[in-house]
This record gives sequence, C-alpha cells and structure tokens, in this order.
Amino acid sequence: MGDSIVIIPTYNERENIEKIIRKVFSLTKDFNILIVEDNSPDGTAGIVKDLMKEFPERLFIEERKGKLGLGTAYIHGFKWSLEHNYDYIFEMDADFSHNPEDLIKLYNACHNLGADLAIGSRYINGVNVVNWPMGRVLMSYYASAYVRFVTRMKIRDTTAGFKCYTKKVLETIEMDKIHFIGYAFQIEMKFTAWKHGFRILEVPIIFTDRTEGQSKMSKGIFKEAIFGVISLKVRSWFRKYKQVA
Repeated sequence: MGDSIVIIPTYNERENIEKIIRKVFSLTKDFNILIVEDNSPDGTAGIVKDLMKEFPERLFIEERKGKLGLGTAYIHGFKWSLEHNYDYIFEMDADFSHNPEDLIKLYNACHNLGADLAIGSRYINGVNVVNWPMGRVLMSYYASAYVRFVTRMKIRDTTAGFKCYTKKVLETIEMDKIHFIGYAFQIEMKFTAWKHGFRILEVPIIFTDRTEGQSKMSKGIFKEAIFGVISLKVRSWFRKYKQVA
C-alpha cells in the first residue's frame, strides 16, 4: 500500500470517471484512489468496479445510498483513509477541473516543504481559471475575499476543493463537529485546520471548468458559503482548539 490516497466523490460521472482514474494511475508518483459513490443512476459505480479488477490494490469504492452532500462524502472518505493508515489524503474532483498532474505539487508541499495542509489555489498568483464566465469568476474571487475578511485567515483561495491533508490534521480535527455539507464544508475544514495552528501552504494551479458531464455548482452553494461563514466565526468564539506543536 502506498502512502497517498486520492478521494474522489462521484454522482453521475460516467463520462469522466475512467479517464480520471487512468490519468492518476499514470503519474510518476503512486497514488491510490477511493471513490465515494452516491448511487449514481448513470452507472458510474459499475465502471469503477470493472476497473477495480484491473487495479485491485490501488482502486477502492465506498457506495452510499444517495446524494448526501459533498462534505459528508469527504468525511466518509477521510475516516476510511485514516482507518487504512494513509499519510497523505487528497481531495479532487472527478471532472478534470483539477489537473491530476498537480497532485504531485500538493504532495511535495506536504512531504518535502513541511505543510500540514496544501491547497491547490486558483488565486495565489492572480486569477487562474479557464472556461468560467466572468460572473462566476468574480463571484468566486470575492467570496474568498469575504471569507478572509470575516475569518482573518490569510488563505487566498478559501473555497478551493483541491487539497492534500496530512494524517495528523485529520486526526486532530473533530470531524463529527464539522457542520456544513455543501461547498461551505471546504471553508470550514480550512478554518478549523488554521485555528488548530497547522501550517497551510497554497500551491498555484490552473482550474479548468468541466467539459463533460453536468456541473453541480449553483448560486445556492455560494449562498451557503457566504452566510455560513458568519455562523462559523461565531461558533469559533465558544470552542477550544487544541494547538499543535
């Protein structure tokens, strides 16, 4: 078993899932993959199970009864990964909006540069987003600025979903106390790691919007992130965070 696992939540990703799996397995660094599959009606799970015969020691699937939210999918994957003793646990989308080649950058940030959490950042060097309409770019960029203002985190891309956690971060965060299940989950996880005093590094990436399959993004997702930040900040006033050495 390798030291790194890439968690990929899926719902209706039959157009992308085989290509993304094969691309990750073609990298010069060995990564294993855990698919957290939310009962896709398009047959995504069947494609993964066929590939598991080809990659029996590297590809795994956890099936759930339906769409239960992005946050719960990742927490399910985090707990599975800790139980299987992985040192580096990655989040990545199935749709190639995150370039699998950048997994190596995130790994190096943690393994070689001493980061506890590495973030694939769209905004650390300007705005690096491809195929998004300008309105969505501005919404995302200013959402991150708003989160920084409220939380005082120094992270440029607070809503990023392409990340590498070291095992000790996920062992320290009390995952059952994570409240959000949508994209605000990404903010809450970063905020909690930051409050614990973990070292966070942003790694510049280019984010490319999906070309196949249907986007799960909506205005409601951004609203959850914007309004949830206030409650996240208020709750932090009444919670003690164990400081890491």
